[in-house]
Amino acid sequence: MTRTYSSLFLYFVSVLCASGLTVLPADAGEVGEWRAYGSDKASTKYIPLNQIDRDNVKDLRVAWRWDSPDNALVEANPDLWTMVNEATPLMIGGVIYTSTSLNLVAAINAVTGETIWVYDPKTYEDGTPANTGFVHRGVSYWENGDDKRVLLGTGDGYLIALDAGTGKPIEEFGEAGRVDLTKGLRRPVNRRLYAVFSPPIVCSDVVVVGSTVLDSFAVNKPPQKLMPPGDVRGFDVRTGEQRWIFHTIPQEGEFGNETWKEDSWRTTGNTNVWTMMSADEELGYVYLPVSTPTNDYYGGHRLGDNLFADSLVCLNAETGERVWHFQILHHGLWDYDPPAAPNLIDITVDGKEIKAVAQVTKQAFCFVFDRVTGAPVWPIEERPVPQSTVPGESSSATQPFPTKPAPFDRQGVTHDDLIDFTPGLREQALSILEDYDYGTLYTPPTEKGTIAMPGILGGASWAGAAVDPSRGIIYIPSVTYPATITIKKAKNPEADYLHTGSLAFGPNGPRGLSLFKPPYGRITAIDLNTGEHKWMQPVGDGPRDHPTLRHLDLPPLGWAQRNFPLLTQSLLFAATQASWDGTGNSPRGNAIEVSFTDQNPFLWAFDPDNGQLISRTELPSNAHGAPISYMADGKQFIVIPIGGANRAAELIALSLP
Repeated sequence: MTRTYSSLFLYFVSVLCASGLTVLPADAGEVGEWRAYGSDKASTKYIPLNQIDRDNVKDLRVAWRWDSPDNALVEANPDLWTMVNEATPLMIGGVIYTSTSLNLVAAINAVTGETIWVYDPKTYEDGTPANTGFVHRGVSYWENGDDKRVLLGTGDGYLIALDAGTGKPIEEFGEAGRVDLTKGLRRPVNRRLYAVFSPPIVCSDVVVVGSTVLDSFAVNKPPQKLMPPGDVRGFDVRTGEQRWIFHTIPQEGEFGNETWKEDSWRTTGNTNVWTMMSADEELGYVYLPVSTPTNDYYGGHRLGDNLFADSLVCLNAETGERVWHFQILHHGLWDYDPPAAPNLIDITVDGKEIKAVAQVTKQAFCFVFDRVTGAPVWPIEERPVPQSTVPGESSSATQPFPTKPAPFDRQGVTHDDLIDFTPGLREQALSILEDYDYGTLYTPPTEKGTIAMPGILGGASWAGAAVDPSRGIIYIPSVTYPATITIKKAKNPEADYLHTGSLAFGPNGPRGLSLFKPPYGRITAIDLNTGEHKWMQPVGDGPRDHPTLRHLDLPPLGWAQRNFPLLTQSLLFAATQASWDGTGNSPRGNAIEVSFTDQNPFLWAFDPDNGQLISRTELPSNAHGAPISYMADGKQFIVIPIGGANRAAELIALSLP
């Protein structure tokens, strides 16, 4: 049910709640808090709760629903629009803290769902933010005694610190509670190209902040050659003073500078950390999944391996100094940047205890390292890969392949990968395939158009993976969804790059089916103590009821939809995101408006030991951010962000009767 209110009424309620609402404290012996985006700074997405178990999970019901203040703002302002509701909330001390697509922050009673306070930075008044538009994925939390703060990055490039109790800016932080992140970089930055929509990570008393940078191929007009740098910075959590800056593109005299040939380090931008990060506060290290340089699909202007692009980088959180790094992809051409926070987990391999870090990737690899030293837990081999034929391009001769674990999703395209439910479908699929270039993983983009499998949505995606810290098991949701990358000559070589790339999802297969074999959406469990796969489970029926397939009595095929994992003591949950069904031009800039139709709006519950489906709970709308779980007032809740875009944005809380 869609429920919206006028802005005046919403804020009147917020003020009343802030002044008079009592937050019911959880019993000290039963507290289970969700204190960081991934439950903890190790990004485990695990919480040791068991009130909801395999016997009663089928009885979950809606406990409360919370309307995002975005709903009233959009209703009152026809020019405003939002992306889907992607923010994953936190729960500390009986209070939920969350952000909205329009970058508002709210505190909510964790038991009743009533609003305590709302803070509006009015980010939307500056126009559409960079890249994906009005989207935000959450806030961070820090406390020291009575000093409790909520921190957020904004779509217009600010870092803001709020008093967790009142929602008011911390006056002594930066300038009246905010730091302008477009300042202090190594060249002027256009605020319309630079944003923050993922939560920063706090390690001790340092706030580490990445950024989202619009890629050059998406800019409507030249010049495209001087995009904002994606440098990562650390700020003092109390004052907002910048402590350090890490150049993700090494500058002159810095380690790795020689991997940017022909002085491309001077002009290339992006190479940012747009997704979530992880931290080990005991070691004092932060772990950065660094993305692709300008532009995603053509690198003729940035020859060389391009450190630290497409890398996992470990920094000393206090100083910003590099401890170790591993480049997952050399000279990236596929938008295969690491999409999710790495999972920190302790494992035992051949009798040796290892503090490990596991990085899942869009190309369906799980790279596992010693998080102290950066040494691979299992050998990683440099193997020859196909070479680009695009003029001016010089792709890497080799790429790193982990020997363990095995890939968790389909890689590359061969005839054997094509749909073959019936001979007729296979013949049609073969015919469709011949209109494109294709081959093994890392077949370069071409002017004809190359099918990349996995596509840019994964494999793994920003939904990331969950890990069981007591058993060393990782649970990785992934999708089998191709993309076609086409290289085009520049219309104006004087202003633009000689070539640029474009992306299309697909191609589609015969009769509205996929071109490739299932499963199309899955979860894979891997034992990181051995590197071996434990089980794989499709998520959802998939198109088994399609008129062409209905008579074949097929097993579940899985839907090509992103799934957000949540792990408890006895259950592995997955919340399914909707598929986008329409796009249009934004009324306010270069981003895209999105609409969606609810499809399989379920919270799935699996047995983490074997992948058996135990139950599914239908939601009012699809999830678009990760679910969380916590204990409050003696009861376990599961809270899920749903809706947004052309649906009312809400949080929905589930609990037992």
